[in-house]
Formats: sequence, structure tokens, C-alpha cells
Amino acid sequence: MELRQLMTFCTVARVESFTNAAASLGYVQSSVTAQIQALEAELGVRLFDRLGKKIALTSEGRRFLTYAENMLELAEQAKQSIADSSVVSGTVTISASETMCAYRLPDVLERFHALYPQVRLMFRPMNVFSLRGAVFDGTVDVGFSLDEPIQLNSLIVHQLSIEPIVIVAPPSHRLARCPIVHPRDLTGEQILLTEIGCAYRNMFERVMSNHGVYVDNNLEFHSIEAIKRCVMAGMGISLIPRVTAAREIDEGKLVVLPWFDPEFHVISQMYWHKDRWMSPALDAFLQVVRSTLMCATEQPPEQTQQDQDDQLLAG
Repeated sequence: MELRQLMTFCTVARVESFTNAAASLGYVQSSVTAQIQALEAELGVRLFDRLGKKIALTSEGRRFLTYAENMLELAEQAKQSIADSSVVSGTVTISASETMCAYRLPDVLERFHALYPQVRLMFRPMNVFSLRGAVFDGTVDVGFSLDEPIQLNSLIVHQLSIEPIVIVAPPSHRLARCPIVHPRDLTGEQILLTEIGCAYRNMFERVMSNHGVYVDNNLEFHSIEAIKRCVMAGMGISLIPRVTAAREIDEGKLVVLPWFDPEFHVISQMYWHKDRWMSPALDAFLQVVRSTLMCATEQPPEQTQQDQDDQLLAG
């Protein structure tokens, strides 16, 4: 079997379409069909069920997919191991939460591209429910999220910075002049929340519940930009990472309510599977992330510099 056949097979399995796989790989559809048929003939099994205009992996196809992905990964490692060590090349696939993508990663990506133009960066947008799973199954090399400290044996986690969470309101809001705002002060307020599963939403709801205040008058959004606009329009208050509203706060379009808990924050983190091969491209990317974000943001107090260096070396 040939590597190009394995690549074609994995692509068809991912997009679930011979036509889309051909377009993605730059082949004509007949070439994709011929490669899959040749692979099936060599293996002596059917890899896909043809269900009218749809296709689906057979049970044998699902088993073979794991091996095919591993063989392609091993081939990439072999190429990297004999490549010119003075030129870092390859592919790094990343995914991130909305806030990390929009407000923290652009500087990283710009700097990395300037330093390592031969490395191809692929970004796969995912919601909070899918991101960690994609790192587990190898779909993504590195994940970025705002969360409470992640502690999983299967992941190498590198904490980057503290991200303060603020309660924001329009300047005319009744709580804007309060010296301090407690959970009970939000009783009856319409609160604009991020999607279920968001770490700081979970923290907020836990704090409110612990104080006997239950948030039942709320609206749910999938976009922080939409939340900010609605708060500025007087539709309610919200809790969001301060970095996402820094400009609006500076311009006086939003005010930060003096929340009673000064330690209300999450941690920006990057993580990768502990068994992920640390290619030169991936290693270079992690170093650029660390140097860029650690210089630009506040370092988590619970990690010393030595801890972070040790954690990167462990990767």
C-alpha cells in the first residue's frame, strides 16, 4: 500500500465524501475511487459502505483508520528526522476558544510566521465541548482555552497567564456607582451569559448558587462581541474576560462593576497529548507561544518559572 492511498483514505473518512476528498487533495474523483478500490483489494475488505450518495466507514474501515493515521504520522516523523535541521518545516494544527483566538493568538501567529515561514499552521475552530477531545484523539496538536487549572494525566498543560473576569454593565446601570457588588445585588437582573460549558460561566453560577442566588433571568449567546453590544444597548449585564472589553471600558462604553471577589479569574492554558511527538515545528511553536504570551500578560502565581520550564521539557 502507498502513502498517497493512506492519505486519500483518511481524507475520505474525514469528509465522508469522495467528491469533497478529491477537491481537497487536488485529484479527479475517479483517481480517489481507484485508490480506495486498490486499497480495499489489497486488504481484502470493504472500507466504505456506499449508501446512495453518502458513504460511511465499515467496521473494518474504522479499525484500519487508526493504523492509517499512525502510519502517516510515522512517515511525517521520518521526513522530519532527516530534513535539514537548520530549516524548521512541517505542519502544526491548533484550535482555541473564541477569546484566545481573537484576543491572544493573533500576535503569536504573526510572530511565528515571521520566524518560521516554512511551517504550515492549520487552525480548526471548535467549541468548548469539542476542543479537549480533539487533543485527546490527535485531530489537534495544541489546544488553547480559558479555564480553571486543567489536571489530566493524558495531557501536558502549560499555564500561560491569569485572565481576570469582570462584570460589565452600561454606564447608566443602577449598580455602576455601588462601592461593592455582591451576588444578592444581582437578584432580578437580566444576565447575558456565554454558552453552557464555558469555564467562567460555570464559576459564576457556582458562586451565585453558594450565596443562595439563582440566575434564571438570562440570555445565552455564542459570541462575546454580541454580548458586549447588547450590554451597551442596556439589555442587561454580563461577565466576560477583561481583555475582550478593554477598549470599550477605556472608551467609557462599558463599566466594570466592583465585584466582591477580587480573585475572580480563569487561566489561559495550552495543552497537548503527552504522547504527541514533539516535532521541531511543534516545539518551535510552543516556544513562541510561551515567549509571546508570557511577556504580554500576567503570569499565573501558582507556577514558578522553573515549573514552566520543566513542564515544557516534559513535552
